[in-house]
This record gives sequence, structure tokens and C-alpha cells, in this order.
Amino acid sequence: MTLWIDADACPRPVRDVMLRAARRRELQLVLVANSALGLAPAPGVRQVVVPGGADVADLYIIEHAQPGDLVVTADIPLADGLVRRDITAINPRGEIYDKGSIGERLAVRNLMDELRGAGLAGRGGPAPFSDKDKQSFANALDRLLAKGLGK
Repeated sequence: MTLWIDADACPRPVRDVMLRAARRRELQLVLVANSALGLAPAPGVRQVVVPGGADVADLYIIEHAQPGDLVVTADIPLADGLVRRDITAINPRGEIYDKGSIGERLAVRNLMDELRGAGLAGRGGPAPFSDKDKQSFANALDRLLAKGLGK
């Protein structure tokens, strides 16, 4: 099993939780981003820097992640592509994307994108990442890893 992070917009506390989980469970961790993240070298941790551009990091993850891997991403279309390939995806706030939820999440995302494009919805982003979000993520990650994901 490999842990993956869509790292361009991943909150640092989530990255830290993933680093600790990878070390504790002796799993490989791959962070994919459009620029270097300034991480110190560590056993089992690899940083992949992809060229800038729309969805380049997403495409890299979709091409390289395998069933049984776990990917952290807030990108709904990326999560949809992963779930279709039987790869588990979780967002930085601890929501697990699965075949039962991803269709609705993608439909809502697309509707909101259309409404924003038509000027009918605000352009505000998600609420700031909080300690509660970090705890929710850590709890969801622990549950997934305890289930033996990837075995």
C-alpha cells in the first residue's frame, strides 16, 4: 500500500498526520505537487514535482496510484477518477469518497461551478482549516488504516 497526497493545496497539518502514519506503519508516502514542498528527506517518503498546468498533478496520481492505495485530495474530479479505479480517496477534512458518495459530490461540485460561472453563487472557498478538521482527518485515516486497507 502506498499513501498519496495531492499536495498543492493540502493543509500542512494533514501532511504532518500522513507523514507520521507512514512512518508508524512503515508505508510509502508520495507527495505530488507543482512545486517543491521543502520537505527534509525521509525513508519511504518521495516528493514528485510535476510541471505546472491544469490537472497535471491529478493525472500523475491517477496514472500511478494502484487499487489498495490511499489518496488524500480535496479535488472532487480526481477523487471520482480514483474511486472508479477502486482506489480509496479521502479529503483533508476526513470525508471518505466511495462509490456511494462520489456521484453526488461530483454533481454538487459541477452545479456550484456552473452557478459561479453564471454569477449566481459566491466565489468564496471552504472555511479555514481547523483543529477539529485535523482531528476528523486523523480519525478517518486511522479507521481506514485499521481496516487493513491495501491488504
